Amino acid sequence: MKITMIGSGYVGLVSGVCFAEFGFDVTCVDSNPDIISRLKKGEATIFEPGLDEMMIRNIKEERLFFSTDLENSVKEADVIFLAVGTPSRRGDGEADLHFIEQAADQVAHAMKDGAVIVIKSTVVVGTNSRIRERIQKQRPEIRFSMVSNPEFLREGSAIEDFMRPDRVVVGVEDERGRETMRKLYRPLYLRETPLVITSLENAELIKYAANAFLAMKVTFINQVADLCEKTGGNIQEVAQAIGMDKRIGSKFLHAGPGFGGSCFPKDTRAFAATGLRYKAPQQLIETVISINEERKVKMGERIIKAAKEKNTDTVAVLGVTFKPNTDDVRESPALTIIKVMQEAGLTIRAHDPEGEEQAKKVLDNIVWCSSPYEAAKGAGVLTIITEWNAYRALNLKKLAELMPSGKIVDLRNIYKPEEFQDIDLDYISIGR
Repeated sequence: MKITMIGSGYVGLVSGVCFAEFGFDVTCVDSNPDIISRLKKGEATIFEPGLDEMMIRNIKEERLFFSTDLENSVKEADVIFLAVGTPSRRGDGEADLHFIEQAADQVAHAMKDGAVIVIKSTVVVGTNSRIRERIQKQRPEIRFSMVSNPEFLREGSAIEDFMRPDRVVVGVEDERGRETMRKLYRPLYLRETPLVITSLENAELIKYAANAFLAMKVTFINQVADLCEKTGGNIQEVAQAIGMDKRIGSKFLHAGPGFGGSCFPKDTRAFAATGLRYKAPQQLIETVISINEERKVKMGERIIKAAKEKNTDTVAVLGVTFKPNTDDVRESPALTIIKVMQEAGLTIRAHDPEGEEQAKKVLDNIVWCSSPYEAAKGAGVLTIITEWNAYRALNLKKLAELMPSGKIVDLRNIYKPEEFQDIDLDYISIGR
């Protein structure tokens, strides 16, 4: 089978490379010639561990191709994936489907009879049906199948998530679509990966409901952390114990500065907006969104308070990406936290192993540093916002020399308070 992946961003590129690794011929399409030029040279346009090596191998074995020519890439494709962006729409939080609709129109004019069209982008319930009707109006004479196949890739571990997923969700309407998706994911079926075959609507809802629930879990443990601070509790011990309950599970129970990234913020907003549109309000998720935005501001205020206590106007920030092992800063808590500190007149010296280039596009007046220790020079407060491995074993004595009698504000609970007993640094963390 020949696969064409429309959209070579995070989801499209990772998915395309992984399908090529399965042995399929894959062409990834993007309208940006600079992106395609880099990809053809084997240069991954996103930071994702292991992606470069897998991409180069499949290019050399002539299974993976890149193109700006959508029409020619689509016309012989058996399966056409739509993996374009669905950002939040300004004003109401709904998903902006402009790029999906635009791609669908282009595909409609070029696709062959019998093609299977798969929406991999995160879309609100009813989108697959609307796209099917849109294509049918333009090509009433042609047969095609519509499939919903939402992605569940975590940035930083996306290849592992694709190759060894908890489940693969497929929404179908006909037997052609069902059997095509079975063939595509057959390598995973041999590993006994559950293949959930359901309706288009269910597949769309599953994606949003899953992300909304996980965002709610993160927000819950953050609020429990606040309670621990007021009562003398320890959030790590509390989270560990409640996570042992199989009904709850241990994942996403790590207190921090709030969730960010390309999925949770926009997906919770779209899920809440969908509930309002269908007059089935998702009040829990509406509250989750509000609490999460407030938390990022409160974390900034916590650091400002620490700076005032130390009579300093300079703060070292370690980590600006929304999570480690990615260069993605979209809706990262660090962005809000830094802007809150800047509004209070603080100077920011920052370091991030991979996120500096992307952060420079959205942050101004930052002193970018080549190492955590360079960032600490001249700072009275150092805060850890992203839990990169590079920050997990810092030389605390060296930090104390660089910022005498300074303060560490650890928003990820990387360190234990007892590690600072003989160090000339004050230490505060979350929920302990």
